[in-house]
Parts: sequence; C-alpha cells; structure tokens
Amino acid sequence: MKPTRVRRQLATGIALGSALCSAMALAAPQEQALQMHSRLTGIKPTETVLLDMARDIGDGNPEAAAYTAMENNAFYNITLKNIATPWTNRDRDVFAPLNDYTATVIGIVRDDLDFRQVLSGNIIYTGDSGLGLPGYSNSNNNHYEALESGGYSLRDSLVQRSQSSVTGLPAAATAGVMTTRAGAKAFFYAGTNRAMFRYTLLNHLCRDLEQVQDTTRPPDRIRQDVSRSPGGDSRVFQNNCVGCHSGMDPMAQAFAYYDYAYDPDSDPTGENGRLDYNVAGETDPATGSRVKAKNQINSANFPHGFIVPDDRWDNYWRQGPNQHLGWDAALPGGGNGAKSLGEELASSDAFARCQVTKVFRQVCLRAPEDSSDRAAVDTITESFVGGGYRLKQVYADSAIYCAGE
Repeated sequence: MKPTRVRRQLATGIALGSALCSAMALAAPQEQALQMHSRLTGIKPTETVLLDMARDIGDGNPEAAAYTAMENNAFYNITLKNIATPWTNRDRDVFAPLNDYTATVIGIVRDDLDFRQVLSGNIIYTGDSGLGLPGYSNSNNNHYEALESGGYSLRDSLVQRSQSSVTGLPAAATAGVMTTRAGAKAFFYAGTNRAMFRYTLLNHLCRDLEQVQDTTRPPDRIRQDVSRSPGGDSRVFQNNCVGCHSGMDPMAQAFAYYDYAYDPDSDPTGENGRLDYNVAGETDPATGSRVKAKNQINSANFPHGFIVPDDRWDNYWRQGPNQHLGWDAALPGGGNGAKSLGEELASSDAFARCQVTKVFRQVCLRAPEDSSDRAAVDTITESFVGGGYRLKQVYADSAIYCAGE
C-alpha cells in the first residue's frame, strides 16, 4: 500500500492499527529499494520510482526493481563510467575523460550484449550524430570529451556502430576495446605492445603478471629484447623473468601488426596519435614484413632469442598451473591476431569471475569477504555465464544480494 493511500485512510477514519500494519509491511521493501537504487546509481530515487521498486520487492520480484533503478541516467553516466574508466589508462585514473573505450563498455552493458565482445567484437559506440558533436576522429578524443562536457545522457546518446566503419580498421583486425583509439593510446604507446596484454589481463581477468608466473613453461618464444642474464646473473632470468615472459610473449605476439603512431617531438604524450595497423601487403621497413619494428627492438640483448615473424599467438598457459584460469576447451588455444586472442581470454572462467567480482565490489562497497559473499559470487557468476554474459544482470544480482543485508 502506498503512503498516500495510508494518509487517505487515516483522514477518512479507517482504523489506525490497520494503517500502521500496512505501513510497516512497506517499510522493509522501501528501505531495500532505497539502498538498491543508491548502490546502482549513486543517487536517491524519486518517490514514484521508490514506490514502484518497493512494490516489486514486496511482490517477490527484486530483479524488476533493480532493472528499474538501472533505467536512471546515473547508472550509465556515473556507475558504469566509474568502473570502466580506470581500465582505459595505465594510471588507472577514474577521472580520465570519456573516450571510445569507456563508451563502448557502457554501450555493451546498456544494450545487454554478450560482454565477451568487449575483447573481440567489431563494435564501438559513438555519440548520436544529431547532437552536433565533433565527428569521431582517429587522431583526437574531441568527440567524447564534447559528449561528456555537454552533460548528455549516455543511456540515450550512445549509438552502436561497427568499429571497422568508424575507424577504417579491417573487420578481422578489430578486437573490441583493445583496438579502440583510447586502448591503443594507453597500451600500444611506445614499448613492445606487451602492455596491452598485461593490462588486458589485469583489467579483464583480474590477474597481474606476478599472479600468473609459471617457470615451467618453455621459453622458446621469449623475444630477443629480454636479457637471459640480467645484471650478469642468469638465475634472475630462470627464476623470475621466464615466469612471465614464457606465457606472455607467445600471446602478446597477437599484437605484432599494431602500433600507436604519433610525433614524439611535437606531441610527446601522443595526444594526437592514432592506432596504426599493417594490413596485408604492407611492410615495415625495419623488419621487412608486416611485423611492427617495436617487436624486434633491443635485439642485441640476446641475439638468439625469438624473432617475431607474424601475429601467430599460442596459449602456453593451457598447461601447467594456469590451467585454473579455466580456458574454454572448445577453442583451439592459438590463432592469429588480436580478435582470436580476445576470444580466448574472454571465454575463460577467470574473465567471467573477474567481471562479477568487480561489480560486486562496486555495488556492495567491499570485496567478497566471507563464505556467504563467496557463495554469492559463485552463484552470480554461474548466472552471468548461463545467461549470455549480460553484465546488467550481474549488477542486478549483486544489488539484490547487498540490499538484503
């Protein structure tokens, strides 16, 4: 019963005891609705929304209440932006400007798409062309910064498009957020492209390299730039370096044709740089093949090391202790290019559990800390995988669990 109806009953002389009983019956659902809305959006609901959510909770349908809360713009402009933005930069800065990486994560969640596309899809989200924004550019972030500074609702203003049609990247070379401009700027910038692998592992499988070290894997794909005797001591390589590089280098080879092109003299931080990809038939003058020169730098460190010939990758972690990451037996465990590597990573058990754990932490304001929390994460992860990897469902399930505390 709604509070307005309670007041009307009191005014017309209906028994006070009956009215209080009705109000008490609503107290718990309203409290849960208020907490659920706050956790999902960061703001309080309107009275109408609160009563609608409380009614659904009272009727035994808390999922409907959670989805009502997620209709609020703040869920997209605040909650989803805050969780995704740190994934887009090496400093893990939550205050970084909106960009194509963040917008694509938000759009995939909004449209209830299979979240695994975040690492493999030919997909990108841009602002609606009717908003009068600067057009998408491969060389700057003006489009998204204008979208954010204009205060537009990301729920209503984002449009799904194919990445290849927007950026010109061949469809087979697209790999979700890994091949967005923001992803390239952060993780293909300078270096050897290993950063893209490391931060993808960190952001989407919740593992940093130290957590997946395995010195039992063969070192045959470790590149020339890795010294086999750091500081003159080969034991450092055998007991430390090989643990990361033996698994990382064979998989990071998927990025052999990618680079982030910018002018280091006039634009040292690459603000106006762009993703650069060698299509079939293009040759890098330094390597004589499609492989970008950055993959063969510092070759004198160990001349007998592996020389990257192409973008063939293999997952050595399907054997050994990192089998526990839960690789999909239906996939071959190897392939060419970033797209198939993204499918490999996103089809792992670790990927699914990572998304659930991050959402749980954001919504419940704590990491899973006891057996009840861990059991809830297990259940929500099973629902996430079985329900088609829809992250909005994870938000709903996490909010229901935490609002009931």
